[in-house]
Amino acid sequence: MSTKPAKTEDGVPAPAPDSLPAPEGDAAFPLSLRRVAVDTYRENVAYLHRDCEIYRAEGFQALAKVEVRANGRRILATLNVVDDPRIVRCNEIGLSIDAFAQLGVDNGHPAMVAQAEPPSSIPALHRKIAGERLDRDDFRAIVRDIAAHRYSKIELTAFVVATNQGELDREEVYFLTEAMAAVGHRIDWRERPVVDKHCIGGIPGNRTSMLVVPIVAAHGMLCPKTSSRAITSPAGTADTMEVLASVELPMERLAEIVREHRGCLAWGGTANLSPADDVLISVERPLSIDSPGQMVASILSKKVAAGSTHLVLDIPVGPSAKVRSMPEAQKLRKLFEFVAGRMNLTIDVVITDGRQPIGSGIGPVLEARDVMRVLENDPRAPNDLRQKALRLAGRMLEFDPDVRGGDGFAIARDILDSGRALAKMDAIIHAQGGKPFDHNAPQLARLAFEVMADADGLVAGIDNHQLARIARLAGAPKMQGSGVDLLKKLGDAVKKGEPLYRVHADYPADLDFARQASARASGYTIGGADEMPHLFVEF
Repeated sequence: MSTKPAKTEDGVPAPAPDSLPAPEGDAAFPLSLRRVAVDTYRENVAYLHRDCEIYRAEGFQALAKVEVRANGRRILATLNVVDDPRIVRCNEIGLSIDAFAQLGVDNGHPAMVAQAEPPSSIPALHRKIAGERLDRDDFRAIVRDIAAHRYSKIELTAFVVATNQGELDREEVYFLTEAMAAVGHRIDWRERPVVDKHCIGGIPGNRTSMLVVPIVAAHGMLCPKTSSRAITSPAGTADTMEVLASVELPMERLAEIVREHRGCLAWGGTANLSPADDVLISVERPLSIDSPGQMVASILSKKVAAGSTHLVLDIPVGPSAKVRSMPEAQKLRKLFEFVAGRMNLTIDVVITDGRQPIGSGIGPVLEARDVMRVLENDPRAPNDLRQKALRLAGRMLEFDPDVRGGDGFAIARDILDSGRALAKMDAIIHAQGGKPFDHNAPQLARLAFEVMADADGLVAGIDNHQLARIARLAGAPKMQGSGVDLLKKLGDAVKKGEPLYRVHADYPADLDFARQASARASGYTIGGADEMPHLFVEF
């Protein structure tokens, strides 16, 4: 494996987005750096005291972009102006946690601050706001400025909203994807195929990656899985894997693990893959914007940057999924296939059942329990999670030129039933600094309550959004043992007063929040078989 910085169109290596080389000749550093312990989530923030001489002399304004130089490096940051000397004194410039780390210095190191030059791509941004179509060079300029933190949050929001309201055509989606993959690091594993699996999200408990990776790796295919943490969901793959092992590992160590075990399950935040995507997500998620073009660019840029050559993409369809109809799913599939083809990425798009959560648990410990039960062939393992993982793993195995089309499922099932997948998962967990999971005694949160059926009948509907919200209110994913344990699934018969699910929380306040939310809307619909949502699935 090798990692290399992306290059600009003229072949010159592009600067890392968060740490640009400072021009030579900086003689004066009139301020001292101070680390301000504030997590600003993907945004570099600088702090100056209102009575600072430089603040007054240079005419800085709050929320303006400034350039901070120290230690031969420079970063761009959004300026906050403070009056409290306990935050920063008049002779200091403060930096938020991530911004400070990028300079690689200690508290008190000399630094200087100056007005930042306006982003060169602002005219292109204005054209997109006006509804114009942008070309390849426009998107390259915008993405470079976004990755380098040259855009303010207002400008970022304008770009996200403009590309959402005036839906990007498929060529624009390709240009955006290509530009996002071109900044930051790109990994070259020096072999083919390098396989990956991704779901567009929105379905709680959908931890198929933690089953697919050991199955495919046990077969011998290279499957380096770098996953995200939860932002608005009760758990991401990285959060659930962290119950079992460390997920924040240097790329060098991850490369060693992948070479030895043919796979890994780690957080992708340390790899600097498609960093513009991380910045855009920080704006998209609070606005609940996830347009098709932005979704395709986000997913495929990360996969290309991570060195994937073959991808299985899961699009769940259901009443409370991101995609709610088969025509919508087919349209999204075609967009993914077009852009992936232009990026030289082989893709197999699979439409799956998104009518309800997958598995029995929602939250890191509960989802880890489900995964390990499937790997151990435990009778208590949720069958829907097992079957979906086997289908997806089978499609990935068919990327192997030695596997005939249609044979993948049987091979995946044999690897799982024989214990080879469990052995591979145990090896990956051990390599990532973990230990075997005691699925008979998972460390669940200490407080719990049950939500009961309000009538006799069948479970005719389960709201993915509401169940995920209840799990988050209970403390997931921050509190690993918190979440929702599903006791009934679609089609199950229930009696009035029978428990539908159990909510776990560590703190009384979290338990009360979850209890109140479930009392307003349980997320379950009890009715007849004719009320169940239509199933859209390609397996």
